[in-house]
Amino acid sequence: MTQRVTKAVFPVAGLGTRFLPATKSVPKEIMTLVDKPLIQYAIDEARAAGIEEFIFVTARGKSALEDYFDHAPELESRLEEDGKAQLLETLKSTYMPSGAIAYIRQHQALGLGHAVWCARNLIGDEPFAVILPDDVIAAEKPCLQQMVEAHRDTGGCMVAAMEVPNERTKSYGVLDVEPGQGDAMKVRGMVEKPDPAEAPSNLAVIGRYILSPEVMGHLDSGEKGAGGEIQLTDAIAKEIAGPRGVHGYRFSGERYDCGSKAGFLQATVAFGLARDELRDEFSQYLHEVMAVRDAAQ
Repeated sequence: MTQRVTKAVFPVAGLGTRFLPATKSVPKEIMTLVDKPLIQYAIDEARAAGIEEFIFVTARGKSALEDYFDHAPELESRLEEDGKAQLLETLKSTYMPSGAIAYIRQHQALGLGHAVWCARNLIGDEPFAVILPDDVIAAEKPCLQQMVEAHRDTGGCMVAAMEVPNERTKSYGVLDVEPGQGDAMKVRGMVEKPDPAEAPSNLAVIGRYILSPEVMGHLDSGEKGAGGEIQLTDAIAKEIAGPRGVHGYRFSGERYDCGSKAGFLQATVAFGLARDELRDEFSQYLHEVMAVRDAAQ
């Protein structure tokens, strides 16, 4: 029987330099899509998947991220006094139970594999999830929940996968999968950031993983891969020949790369239009903007 996945690692130590000057004082993970920080989308997805322990791998300058999940008694009292029940419920949705969150410092930026390895003592011998908050996924059933349900049958390691244009394979870990499978595809090879001419497919790994504890053992060596960094993909690839292997999971949903400015703007538009109270006014504005642009051209 496959062991239940109850722990998740959130690598959030990055400097967010692509969003300077905003990230000079505000962690990138606190930046908001409409009115909710990126990290809240990740936490909500993890909760929906049954995650009970949340492990944040942080760095200096991330104290605002830690404060975000703390209680705010003064604000709570003010909302109660003003009778703002809906806002009070929204506030309480950001609270986390005592002991549910752990914070670990990554003192050197040595790659995603190293960031995950920093959480090794809290993972122990259990399977665990990894969520990259930069990847925001809009889905009727949250992506990690889809994966957890599929993982009950496959066990081993599982990575979220999506098709990307061939010329963009050099930005992702890319899968070589056995043909003729369903959503959970048996992986026979993984390559980190291959040249498009050498990529085994256009099936890219994105920021959701369910990993066996053996992956931590592979990361112990500190072996460096593409870009001179300790790559998580390389450690997962060593489990392909293992008894349960590695599966790529073709999830249902729309992924937005909020680690890039263009992706963040696209997500802002998509999530804004998905909100009932904003849709009409916002869509009218977008229509007017496009009309002005078309007229100017």
